[in-house]
Amino acid sequence: MKAAIIMGSKSDYPVVEKAEDILKEFGVDYELRVLSAHRTPRQAEEFARTAEDRGVEVIIAAAGKAAHLAGVIAGNTPVPVIGIPMKTSDLGGMDSLLSVVQMPKGIPVATVAIGGAENAALLAVQILSVKYPELRTAFKAYKDKMEADILAIDAEMNA
Repeated sequence: MKAAIIMGSKSDYPVVEKAEDILKEFGVDYELRVLSAHRTPRQAEEFARTAEDRGVEVIIAAAGKAAHLAGVIAGNTPVPVIGIPMKTSDLGGMDSLLSVVQMPKGIPVATVAIGGAENAALLAVQILSVKYPELRTAFKAYKDKMEADILAIDAEMNA
């Protein structure tokens, strides 16, 4: 099982690192790239066109401002793409969100919240879990732990 994480700028890494942590926690192999839809369009296209041949089964794409990266990737691969709109200094990430979520018919991109790297990685795990039952089991355990943690906090607050 293999995922790819691509970001439009190295400045996106502090957010993207959270997705890396989730993939590592679930034991998902991944590749990490910095490629821009605008500044390195040929390389971004090549990355997308060869993803399936490299064994990539899901792609997480993080970008801000115009945020065309997820769409460019999705337009050049049959592999599922999850977009992370990045927070921006100009418009707080609304520009990124609208760029990622407003894909034309035929170019689907799953979109998470602005800066939602953890959910992007968890969605990638869920997508992979269709093929890999061990990931489905691990994801269920993850959710059970979340529930137990919240119930423990609730019990402490009401003790």
